[in-house]
Amino acid sequence: MNRDALPWILSARFDGIFILAPAILVSFIAIVFSDPISQLNELPSWLWLVLIVGIDAGHVYSTLFRTYLVRDELQHRQALLTLTPIVAWTVGCLLYSIDNLLFWRVMAYLALFHFIRQQYGFMMIYGRNELDLPDYYKKIDKAAIYLATLYPVIYWHCHERAFNWFVDEDFIQIRSTPLNTLVAGLYLVILMLYAIKEFVMWQKMNFFNLPRNLFLFGTALSWYVGIVAFNNDLIFTATNIIAHGIPYYALIWAYGYKQALRTKTTTQFIAPWINKLFSRKAVLLYISLLFALAYIEEGFWDGLIWKERHQLFFLFKSLPTINSSQTLAWLVPLLALPQITHYLLDAFIWRLHRTDTDWKKILFHQKVDRPINT
Repeated sequence: MNRDALPWILSARFDGIFILAPAILVSFIAIVFSDPISQLNELPSWLWLVLIVGIDAGHVYSTLFRTYLVRDELQHRQALLTLTPIVAWTVGCLLYSIDNLLFWRVMAYLALFHFIRQQYGFMMIYGRNELDLPDYYKKIDKAAIYLATLYPVIYWHCHERAFNWFVDEDFIQIRSTPLNTLVAGLYLVILMLYAIKEFVMWQKMNFFNLPRNLFLFGTALSWYVGIVAFNNDLIFTATNIIAHGIPYYALIWAYGYKQALRTKTTTQFIAPWINKLFSRKAVLLYISLLFALAYIEEGFWDGLIWKERHQLFFLFKSLPTINSSQTLAWLVPLLALPQITHYLLDAFIWRLHRTDTDWKKILFHQKVDRPINT
């Protein structure tokens, strides 16, 4: 284990602002302003546009820069990238044809799996250099990050909440107090073991993994605040989306930035212009491009299905409302396909033990030959 340098993804400043801080800051804002937030009946339009379109839907499209727009990925994961959307849409159509709630329920649990696995993935990334530690140290880390997300979810299943993931009743209600108590007790035990482990590492090895510990703290705090501490849809939406979407935006940008530095004369992206997106000067262009893609998708959702926010999607308000169950059976899974594909691909493209593509070499081992000022 290299104890001379902390395992930042890009830099202490970049990681601190864009990966570690979002979950912590949004949680403290929710705590401090919980009373005025509870008085709001719904998200203001501008905030809905930022959270739902800009962050939530936008981060979905950022996956393109790790998959379909990268030559190495297209070459080594051709079957995965081709079959995933085809199978996802086919299964989605089948589920919606059987029952639309079944479709949304599967979507909700798939999204939950994705959100949990992202937290696990970041935790493992920040612990990637801890190779000479006892095996049970890593197991405690894994248990801690999983329970930091699973305990609030179990609590949600055991208690009535004033929010949902996609639609009403998309999560199954268990209403089991013993289950909730059991998982809460296990969570406390794991957190104590984690704290003891960290204290031992600090005392015996003079090592404290700041980013890993901050990430676990932010995850535990945001999931508890958003789901358990407050029974409020706005607080859940903000903590859920900000803690998940902004770090993912940052991870993709860090990958693209190092990819661009690595290939100044040629590019692994399928087009040279993509390299130019990943610089300080083009950050707003990077965000704007993803926002535009997300806006178009949400426009079709609103114009064809929801008919709720004409003031935001005025370009789509003339679209006909689709009521036919046969049409909805293929249209809804089609509109949801970017999300579903993102959920599924993300389970494969960040695996640390895989060696079939160069993403780890690019993200972790590329020396940056100019300062990163972010």
